[in-house]
Amino acid sequence: MRTKTHLWLGALGIVLFAIVFLVPFAFILFTAAKTQTEAGELQFSLPTTWALLQNFQDALAARDYMLVIAFINSIVLTVVSITVLVVLSAMVAYVVQRRRSRWSGVVNFLVLCGLIIPPAVVPTVWLFKTLTGLIFIEIAFGLAFCILLFQAFIATIPRDLDEAAIIDGAGPVRLFFKVIFPLLRSVMVTVIIVQSVVIFNDFANPLYFLPGDENATVQLTVFNFQSQFSTQYNLLFADILLITIPPLLLFLFLNKRIVEGMTAGAVKG
Repeated sequence: MRTKTHLWLGALGIVLFAIVFLVPFAFILFTAAKTQTEAGELQFSLPTTWALLQNFQDALAARDYMLVIAFINSIVLTVVSITVLVVLSAMVAYVVQRRRSRWSGVVNFLVLCGLIIPPAVVPTVWLFKTLTGLIFIEIAFGLAFCILLFQAFIATIPRDLDEAAIIDGAGPVRLFFKVIFPLLRSVMVTVIIVQSVVIFNDFANPLYFLPGDENATVQLTVFNFQSQFSTQYNLLFADILLITIPPLLLFLFLNKRIVEGMTAGAVKG
């Protein structure tokens, strides 16, 4: 009886997954493969003439290859932000977890505030209207989440390792980067994957802080095919498909590593 119940629940989960994810993705794919006239009808149907490759080429070439420039900007934004996030949040988490003091409660409270307070309440900083400024903004918004993940994992690492390294003459910097940091590989992968998807797919912050086509990120290129009076739905959905594929593949192939990193601090030690 229990086995049948599990089978029914599994089948229900598959059906819900198909409805929530596969059906919208199929609509995007079919619309991206249609001609402009046929795509303008916005019907869930197979394209009469498949023009997917041509639509991809037109989407990439639109507005002097703005999508190509946007991909470069998004990659630079994501890579630099993730690099700083991983190193900085791991260092902060190590200090907060290992060196307890009367200020530890205050620091933990501020970290939680950074996780709870929505970014919408943060006022616009006009000085940050550059790609470098946006990198700092992405780091600030993602720092609290990363610190909590690293802190939970560091709590499972025995302090004996720290003491042994100190006895061998290791200073604070060498202790962290030679002993502790290599042990954080599993949770590091989780931080990299999750935050890469978040930053790469960020729409609001680039819209607020990066004016000009030369600073556009991939999410802002959806405006290339929309105007006050008309919308090129075939190119719009082709653009959406192009910018969705990289984070989707990253998540699908590394989903297991995400789960391992999220649960590592709860099952070790």
